[in-house]
Amino acid sequence: MPNVRKRGAGYKLQQIARNPFLYGMAVPGLLFFLIFSYFPIYGILIAFKNYDFSKGITGSEWVGFRNFNYFFTSDDFWVILRNTLLLNVLFIVFTTLAAVLIALMFNEIRNKYFKRISQSLIFLPYFMSWIVIGMLVQSFLGGESPPVNAWIQNLGFEPVNWMFESALWPWILTIIRVWQGAGYLSIIFLAAITGISEDLYEAARIDGASKMQIMLRITLPLLVPTISIMTLLSVGRIFNGDFAMIYAIIGDNSLLYPTTDVIDTFVFRSMRQLHDFGMSSAVGLFQSVMGLIFVIIANAVTRKMSKESALF
Repeated sequence: MPNVRKRGAGYKLQQIARNPFLYGMAVPGLLFFLIFSYFPIYGILIAFKNYDFSKGITGSEWVGFRNFNYFFTSDDFWVILRNTLLLNVLFIVFTTLAAVLIALMFNEIRNKYFKRISQSLIFLPYFMSWIVIGMLVQSFLGGESPPVNAWIQNLGFEPVNWMFESALWPWILTIIRVWQGAGYLSIIFLAAITGISEDLYEAARIDGASKMQIMLRITLPLLVPTISIMTLLSVGRIFNGDFAMIYAIIGDNSLLYPTTDVIDTFVFRSMRQLHDFGMSSAVGLFQSVMGLIFVIIANAVTRKMSKESALF
């Protein structure tokens, strides 16, 4: 076995020597993950210390799990946890469904110019800043006479005070997230669809299958592994509320906190008031650990149903 390992290592070095530019292309990506993902792991120690800038991480006082108490004993803990999970579940489910439908529709378009223009338009919101999107939402739903209310009244319905109705905002945020992110996700699903062998489609057409039957019997089943992998990757961040999105749209409107306040916005407000870096680090560690647990559980369930759809 030792000789095999040496030969294996030597073979890899030979491949790198023969293709230096090809392997060199991976260096920026490796450096990115080393600098921004692996080196900062050392900062986890802050979650267990009373962090002091002047003393640094190693010199700060060790306080154990005290930094976790503020978050877990907060009166709003269960509300914030519920909001974070509920919003993320809504985002994942509806964005994935919308992306799959968009990808299936794009796959049926035969006019290449119309297809390119449509893809560009539906992909455009993904590149928009959440600040810009927040300003658009405020212009449509905010103010004394929001434009949306005028449209609603023209249809014969009563106007709605959008900035006071917290029950409506999980759905409003879901619509905004689908509009912003479904186009990007659909490109991934469309790439998976284009990888399906044309022979399968040809055989189905010869057997007299309609377009709907081909979509339901061939395209969707073969798309399931990609859908599962993308969903599993999203589950890893299910405890991370989208701070940029929610704060840009909701801001400090406390009337909407009962349904929109998530872990990240709660920690941000606490940081502004308490300047407690240990507490914010503790919450970040909690989110990461719970995300890992959820990914492992979701992957185990997926693996039992279909090994090809699992991450590991």
